[in-house]
Amino acid sequence: MKISVIGTGYVGLVTGTCFAEVGIDVTCVDIDENKINNLKKGIVPIFEPGLDKLIESNIAKDRLHFSTSIAESINECEVVFIAVGTPPDEDGSADLSHVLSVASEIAENINKYILVVTKSTVPVGTSNKVRQIIEEVLCKRKVNIPFDIASNPEFLKEGSAIEDFLKPDRIIVGVESPKAQEIMNSLYKPFLLNGHPVIFMDISSAEMTKYVANSMLATKISFMNDIANLCEIVGADINLVRKGIGSDSRIGNKFIYPGIGYGGSCFPKDVKALIKTAQNNNYQLRILQAVETVNEEQKSVLFNKLKKHFNNNIKDLKIAIWGLSFKPMTDDMREAPSLVVIEKLIKEGAKVIVYDPEAMREAKKILNDKILYANNAYESLQDADALMLLTEWYEFRFPDWNKVKQLMKQHIIFDGRNIYDRFALKESGFVYYGIGI
Repeated sequence: MKISVIGTGYVGLVTGTCFAEVGIDVTCVDIDENKINNLKKGIVPIFEPGLDKLIESNIAKDRLHFSTSIAESINECEVVFIAVGTPPDEDGSADLSHVLSVASEIAENINKYILVVTKSTVPVGTSNKVRQIIEEVLCKRKVNIPFDIASNPEFLKEGSAIEDFLKPDRIIVGVESPKAQEIMNSLYKPFLLNGHPVIFMDISSAEMTKYVANSMLATKISFMNDIANLCEIVGADINLVRKGIGSDSRIGNKFIYPGIGYGGSCFPKDVKALIKTAQNNNYQLRILQAVETVNEEQKSVLFNKLKKHFNNNIKDLKIAIWGLSFKPMTDDMREAPSLVVIEKLIKEGAKVIVYDPEAMREAKKILNDKILYANNAYESLQDADALMLLTEWYEFRFPDWNKVKQLMKQHIIFDGRNIYDRFALKESGFVYYGIGI
């Protein structure tokens, strides 16, 4: 089977590469000529563990191809995936312009039956718009070419996307015809051999499932952050509370870790989009509105602790920051809490020096020369008045505290992920602040 994946962002690139890995002939398409030329050379524009090696391997096996032409890529394809971005508009709704533009271009170039699958995260009703666009273009062409529409939302976690795709918890597919279901069943057959379920449903339900899944996870995060703040006020330890409730099988121990808020390309965007969808249908998602509010406020919690410690005057203090990406194992800084913290520090006149194992390039694009950039974690600590841990990369988990103490001017730790032993640090002469403790 031959397929085409339109869009070589995070979703499109992982999707195309993983399909190639199980033996499918894949062409990934993007209008960015420089990106496509680099991909042909094995130069990957994003950091995702293992992705570069898979791309290199499947190019060598002639199963993975890259192109800037939709027309050329879909001629022999049975399935085309739309995997372009759907960034949020100012009102929180998803911007569908790229999706609909691709749908139009597909319609302008097909000459036989094709299954058009929406892989991008899109609001309920988008597939109907895609269908309408294709029908309108075919009508203008005065041709009657059959096609089907399907929805196949992704559930990839940045940092473990390859594993998530090749060994998924579930595969959600929304279809409207037996033929479309048969094709999607055939496409995912390599994954079914390992017992991974494909759950077929109507297209609207598939589109909704993606948003609801991310919104539920975001809700757990904001709920725990809200409880963490209350624990701190009443003298409880959120780490112990988390263990207590996490042992309840009805709750589980995932996504109940307190911190400085969620970020990334999915949770913030999808929560906003689902809230907007409800508003467009004259309904208020009150819980999700609170989730979003809690999350925005949580991004400032650690900064507020730091400012309070220094009696509201941090001008000219040197603040070291470990971790910039919104979570470990990715270079993604979209909606990252670190950006909120850094902007607040700069506004108050602090000198900021940062280090992240993978996100330094992205940080320089966003922050330019507003801050200083260290070559390694310890370099950032030289004469620092405080250390703020914002992303829990593995290399930050067990630092040499004696070395840390020697390098820092003042020995103050602000742990935004509760990964350090506060009692041990206090015994070693550090002042420690965490979340909810």
